[in-house]
Amino acid sequence: MAARRGGRRKAWPVLIGLGVVLALVSYFAVRFIRSTTPDECTAHGLDGTTVTLDLDQASHAATIAAVAHERGLPERAVTVALATAIQESKLRNLGYGDRDSLGLFQQRPSQGWGSPAQIRDPVYASGRFFDALAKVPDYLDLPVTVAAQKVQRSGYPEAYAQHEDMAVTLANVLTGHDGPALSCRVSAAMAAGATAAGTESGASGEESAPAGGNGAAGSVPQGDAGVAAAVRREFGRVPAALPATGGGNVSYPIAADQAATGWCLALWLVCHAAELHATSVTYAGRRWSSTTSDQGWTHTDSASVASSSPSSGEVSTVTVTLS
Repeated sequence: MAARRGGRRKAWPVLIGLGVVLALVSYFAVRFIRSTTPDECTAHGLDGTTVTLDLDQASHAATIAAVAHERGLPERAVTVALATAIQESKLRNLGYGDRDSLGLFQQRPSQGWGSPAQIRDPVYASGRFFDALAKVPDYLDLPVTVAAQKVQRSGYPEAYAQHEDMAVTLANVLTGHDGPALSCRVSAAMAAGATAAGTESGASGEESAPAGGNGAAGSVPQGDAGVAAAVRREFGRVPAALPATGGGNVSYPIAADQAATGWCLALWLVCHAAELHATSVTYAGRRWSSTTSDQGWTHTDSASVASSSPSSGEVSTVTVTLS
């Protein structure tokens, strides 16, 4: 009996030591998990719904909304396009697909959608999708899955319906009608502007756009001129940028009755911030900063006299600061 009691006494230090080791392992595992939280963008619908995308997906979703804005298309068109791209590619600019299908919408060169290089350009691909959608009679009154199928002619015509709620939320937000309802959280490396366009990776085997084919920073030079060219290419109708004032800022004047346009542009800049090497975006008394991206859109010093919807007669500016 004495030997057993002695054995038990010797076992206690071992058990305590194991407990300490396990606690330390758990602690550092949690710290590691928290420190490697993926960069992502979250859209908050007014009905309480949320949609979370990684930066690559968010940049493509914002491009779809921007191209629709340039064409003066309604929010419903954006919803149909987003539901289609979510189903076809998960909002990835794929370099492969069924037979010769490519890109966000899995368009086929052999079916007249364009050359492989054109289809891999999200701006071009979005424009071609909207060209086809506009030819569908009364598409605004059709269910999303029916409108999408008339463009895509998919072997799974009902598949688009499962993405409608997600597409509706993203369309409401990215068209600017819900104000600062989307924010992106970026890592320290991206906050420093270290990530170039086209480096976002998709699922295993997925390819990103070739250099110059992502419709934003990859096709234009960096800096003030690069941002202005990227905005002009995707938005078109947005007012011209104000003359450069130095310091790496580019500003766009937005009339009071165009607040949705202002937020559409501001959110597009945030979704493309890593590619454009943007460190902050400011509009209507709110600011998103790459260094405090976990806080979302914060109020600026002028927030007391500005709002997310400028009053009649006011002109606000969307300003992006570059690294």
